[in-house]
Amino acid sequence: MNFRVDKPIIYLITKGEVTDSNFAVSKVEILDIVRVAVEEKVSLIQLREKLLSARLLFELTAAAAEITRGSSTRLLVNDRADIALAARADGVHLAANSLPISVIRQNFPGDFIIGVSTHSPEEAANAAQNGADFAVFGPVFETPGKGKPLGLDILREVCDDLRPFPLIGIGGIDSSNYGAVLSAGASGIAAIRALNNPESLRTITRTLRK
Repeated sequence: MNFRVDKPIIYLITKGEVTDSNFAVSKVEILDIVRVAVEEKVSLIQLREKLLSARLLFELTAAAAEITRGSSTRLLVNDRADIALAARADGVHLAANSLPISVIRQNFPGDFIIGVSTHSPEEAANAAQNGADFAVFGPVFETPGKGKPLGLDILREVCDDLRPFPLIGIGGIDSSNYGAVLSAGASGIAAIRALNNPESLRTITRTLRK
């Protein structure tokens, strides 16, 4: 495993709203939140910008990697392991329809970080068994467009079953409920809305780091 950071893990996922047409403005906004995340020692950042062309995703990733390099923050790219490697990011985050973990392991550097999105106990177990460095598990709470929440009880069971494999809770997590996710045994929290707001990001990270 290549994933060694202080717990609790804080995983910032970008909004996924950047397009080629709004790139100039959105790039500045994303790099601003990356800088705040590095200052606050956020564990992981995922560039989840599925609407961007490969060329502009590479440009964004390379710029973000310049900011995170040498810090304790690790930068991942959603799905595009090739762009992550070329832009000198730290790894990739895989979805259900991405390349298999084994393909990434066999063809990318040994220290390349692999995260996986999972939505059931079986998927989380497969991620652990197949060599992922961590899995994101959810939705824990209700969140728009993500279906029925799995809840804290299932999260607790999966964390117990897979320990010490790092499982990061996601889905409807904010400053009011992240404590319950960690109390259920999760190694950390992932969020889009709560962590892309600089004020909320600072509040959550500073509380967790106390």
